[in-house]
Amino acid sequence: MGGEMRSPVTNPKRVTILGSTGSIGCSTLDIIAHNPDSFVVEALTAFTNVNLLAQQARRYRPSYVAIGDETLKGKLTDALAGTNIKVGSGAEAIIEAAEQPSDLVMAAIVGAAGLKPTLQAVRRGITVALANKECLVCAGSLFLREVETAGATLLPVDSEHNAIFQVFDFERSDAVEKIILTASGGPFRTMGKSDMEKVTPEQAVKHPTWDMGAKISIDSATLMNKGLEMIEADYLFPIVESQIEVLVHPQSVIHSMVAYRDGSVLAQLGSPDMRTPIAYTLGWPNRMDTPSPRLDLAEIGQLSFEPPDTERFPALKLARQALQSGGTAPTILNAANEMAVEGFLTKRIGFLDIARVVEATLCKVQGEKVENLEHVHVVDEDARDAAAHIIARI
Repeated sequence: MGGEMRSPVTNPKRVTILGSTGSIGCSTLDIIAHNPDSFVVEALTAFTNVNLLAQQARRYRPSYVAIGDETLKGKLTDALAGTNIKVGSGAEAIIEAAEQPSDLVMAAIVGAAGLKPTLQAVRRGITVALANKECLVCAGSLFLREVETAGATLLPVDSEHNAIFQVFDFERSDAVEKIILTASGGPFRTMGKSDMEKVTPEQAVKHPTWDMGAKISIDSATLMNKGLEMIEADYLFPIVESQIEVLVHPQSVIHSMVAYRDGSVLAQLGSPDMRTPIAYTLGWPNRMDTPSPRLDLAEIGQLSFEPPDTERFPALKLARQALQSGGTAPTILNAANEMAVEGFLTKRIGFLDIARVVEATLCKVQGEKVENLEHVHVVDEDARDAAAHIIARI
């Protein structure tokens, strides 16, 4: 955009984006493009989208790029010939990207695959903008211990947690009565259960208000995303499980709320555009200009709310049970859900089978006390194996 949007700085912030070709990664680069004097891109990573990664690298000129799929290294190297950009491939290269000398890492790799590189960024003691739910869902206590040990700053990117972060009184947390996570309700909010049995992946990825990747869109359709967010919120904020409430809000304008003991309820509002919470983390502790559409409440006219239906959307209930159980139960929940979502997207199971697979896996794999990161990975693999067998029998 024009120069009027820029605030020239002598020391631009160096940013690494883990998962730059996904929805969050692309939105992060869009904000950087609108504020070119404020940021320098240090490193970018992707798993398989080599063409977009090469395109991004040529535009933003990072020092380092990494492609997770090792078979694509040659293609990426050829695409960046003559640029002096260092190219890496494989899981270790993604971790190496997290080690590059940046001031902020945007952790936007979807799924449990994002855990190791995000932890590596945390260990550098820098600011980590967390857009990966699974780091806290799978290894919350271990992850936060690493954050504290390294003196890192953890900023939530999810619109709901980012909203709570903006209005939560951390200095007087005893004054907080509860937090209220809002949910759009997804594309099947009013659909009967018999019709939900016939839902296709193509229908499920069409979110009514947000533009997201396939996996997160399916999680939104089942309300599992809200379940994962409950678990994440339990780690991010000084509250207990009974203080976390979920409220369906189809307009996705109020991104979440904090209710206080005196009856006050503070909310953060904005257009349903992920560039707003992303910009909050990029600019923190300051605020910055974004190209996000401005909220016009008069045009919207009204905001509506309703309690979630846990009979039609049992994933929410399963997630709360996993949170109450603690230990490795959230890890099992997440692994089973990732497998079930993949099974649905590849049309091996139906939409309502997603929650059934998760519930069956939770019953089959015994929850345990979390010992260390290696233990988390073992439990994750065990849960995936169990879920795979359950899916094969459907």
